Amino acid sequence: MMVTHDREIDLVSRVLAAHGVPDAAAATQAEVLAEGDLRGQHSHGLQRLPIIVGRIDNGLTDPTAVPVARWVSESFLEVDGARGLGPVVAFDVVDRLIGRARDVGLAVGAVHNSNHLGMLAGYVERIAAAGQIGLVLTTSEALVHPWGGRRAMVGTNPIAVGVPTAAEPFVLDMSTGAVSRGKILAYARDGRPLPDGWAVDADGAPTADAGRAVDGAISPFGGAKGYALGLALELVVAGLTGSETGERVLGTLDAAAVCNKGDVFLVFSPEALGLSAVAERMGSYLDEIRTSPLASGATSIDAPGDRARRLRAERMAHGIPIEDIVWNAAEELLT
Repeated sequence: MMVTHDREIDLVSRVLAAHGVPDAAAATQAEVLAEGDLRGQHSHGLQRLPIIVGRIDNGLTDPTAVPVARWVSESFLEVDGARGLGPVVAFDVVDRLIGRARDVGLAVGAVHNSNHLGMLAGYVERIAAAGQIGLVLTTSEALVHPWGGRRAMVGTNPIAVGVPTAAEPFVLDMSTGAVSRGKILAYARDGRPLPDGWAVDADGAPTADAGRAVDGAISPFGGAKGYALGLALELVVAGLTGSETGERVLGTLDAAAVCNKGDVFLVFSPEALGLSAVAERMGSYLDEIRTSPLASGATSIDAPGDRARRLRAERMAHGIPIEDIVWNAAEELLT
């Protein structure tokens, strides 16, 4: 089915309100889910709503929580998310860091005791809109096998980077797993075969069977290098936030466990650091890349974030494709 952005926002907001979420928090969470669907990241879109509601109903997420933030040093903010909704906590942290970075040049936020952030692009886009450079790191349950292993031991551990330009910002938002678990579950539900390189089964053999992949592990993107990057990010996040690692991480995929992953936000202010014309120089470089010679068979060159912006604009104009089963499951949360 095709739905408008406003219709999806309305449904999510009504569902969350029915489960005790204040209006402002519901609007933030609804926008993050809708953005996932607008940009084609349906694993971070409406299909996550039942888990979010289940966590609220089971007392694992407090939709009225007020994060407890403490500046440990001039530039390092320690945040207890108080089990709040992930996006609500995260945007509060981002806004605090933007303000502090304007004064000191660099600000870092380390968050624990929060919930799933959803798609990361929105956080670095807000930072870039303030003329600053942002990085966001987060961890997940162990879903990815180590290179050479067959057991899920490492999170998908996404990273996002936002850099302002004179036009649209550079936005990288990527997982260090080959694919999200949500996408594998969607393939299993639809009976579709997985592309090569996405996952292994319980015996560690590469598999195209999504059902077998659910009982196995996601593969790291790029082989050994993706594994190394994902593990490095997990060590950084866990080290700075005091959060759990590997198989001890719980609470981003289920409605049964307290969420104990961590999030790290870094904000750099070029102006406060005395750096001039960063947006203009970076924008010019990206345009050089976009207009560089094409490879055989290619029709265009994009910078990270370009494709998602085009898809978003198309879906804002013509509607968002949502599977009936996903929409119906969301509507059932109203009853």
